[in-house]
Amino acid sequence: MVFDMKMNLPAQSSKLSDGPVRRIGISSRSITGTMPNGNRYESSLERDLMILLNFDPLVDFFTPQPLTLSYQMPDLSWHKYTPDGLIEYRKDVLVHDPRPVLIEVKYREAFEGKSKEWLPKFRAAHRHAKENGWIFQILTEEKIRTPFLDNVKFLTPYLKNPDYPHMDWLSDELNKLKTSTVKEIISLLYKDKWNQARLVQSLWALIARREIGCDLSVPLTTNTTIWAL
Repeated sequence: MVFDMKMNLPAQSSKLSDGPVRRIGISSRSITGTMPNGNRYESSLERDLMILLNFDPLVDFFTPQPLTLSYQMPDLSWHKYTPDGLIEYRKDVLVHDPRPVLIEVKYREAFEGKSKEWLPKFRAAHRHAKENGWIFQILTEEKIRTPFLDNVKFLTPYLKNPDYPHMDWLSDELNKLKTSTVKEIISLLYKDKWNQARLVQSLWALIARREIGCDLSVPLTTNTTIWAL
């Protein structure tokens, strides 16, 4: 079953995959689990990627274990390979590259000294992706575990509460200022520490909802520059 990344409901409109081709079970040898939307992961790295995808407003669907490919080795024997996931992007917004992405998620050490094992799998995945107008990508911890992931983990809880105080006030003031920092704008609006603490929660929520801008590729602090969108 394919899950809608935003609504946590089974998606009905994906035409690319019918859902996971194999069941991801509980393992005592690796970190497995289930995301709130029902998608299962087989490693903490896969879990972290799903956290990123769920936060990304451009992602429409993510299907773990979307298909199984057959590939032939030099000795002419045939083998099976199941990529880790398929990312689909929304069609109602502008995306830098709207092509679906077939992915393999692994720690870099998993590939060390094993190129003969992995290359035939990746060639099969690349060929299948190209034939379908997709992209194939290999995602390691270097691409997933960045300051952006830390920011997403910090901001995601702010998406769950729809009501934070003075959000409109903050947005209006930032529209006047154009740019500011977290510390500057809350100090401008309130002088006492208690109200500033309440206001900064609203600011994080606005950032999480993409209603105000900031650079999420660097660690978030109260000195972070923010701007009106």
